[in-house]
Amino acid sequence: MTTKQRQSVALVTGATDGLGRGLARAFAQAGWNVLVHGRNAHRGRQVVDELTSLGAAASFYQADFASFDQVRSLADEICASYRRLDVLVNNAGLGIEDARQESRDGLEMLLQVDYLSPYLLTRRLLPLLSQSGPTRIVNVSSAGQSPLNFKDLMLEHSWSGQQSYCQAKLAQIMMTFDLAEEYSADQVTINALHPASMMPTKIVVGRFSPMSTLESGVENVFRLATDDRFLGVSGKYFNELREARANAQAYDAHTRAELKRVSEQLLGDCLD
Repeated sequence: MTTKQRQSVALVTGATDGLGRGLARAFAQAGWNVLVHGRNAHRGRQVVDELTSLGAAASFYQADFASFDQVRSLADEICASYRRLDVLVNNAGLGIEDARQESRDGLEMLLQVDYLSPYLLTRRLLPLLSQSGPTRIVNVSSAGQSPLNFKDLMLEHSWSGQQSYCQAKLAQIMMTFDLAEEYSADQVTINALHPASMMPTKIVVGRFSPMSTLESGVENVFRLATDDRFLGVSGKYFNELREARANAQAYDAHTRAELKRVSEQLLGDCLD
């Protein structure tokens, strides 16, 4: 199914539970060197122990996506420690929250954790990914998407949990389309997908009734990251493994350019 070999390296963010943990296990079972990211060191060590018991190489990297400094340090440590990175799965994120919160950097929490921090991590890892090509970036997004209002991007005046989550996921898809235009598909492919509907993860259980299995989501992300069927496929949004149409705003070049401008302004020196 895959052309990847044993020493290929995959970084899975948000890999200490749920979909991310399942993905880390899938890469380990396929013989990959797995870089496990999470906020909690204890859970991170548990995942690494599980993966090494399967005979895989695995390491844990701790970073809170509510802090740009920690995300930058995560990227820099990986670039200093590895000569190659074959797959980046941007999976870490928050679900629909009950109240507006701000990150350590003073920004609306979901926009930072679900979009701006993955944007920062990806940008800082792209030199390593591009020199390791052909490589793949998979952005775990959602079918739940809402247009961005640049006059109130931080939702200071009209916050809702659904808008917060859905605008961040759309921003992630817009990032996907932009990056895919910057890099040749035979060097780095960048795609986004809705892995499965309402999997039994911590952001679903207790709030919604699960509709899909965790295993189905894991399989869909893993296949997009490794299957030869997707060699050279870039700049796409998938609903599971079917190419789909994202929110119309994602296809507006002017809107994407404005999002990129605002994102780089908010990230500032962290991108340097």
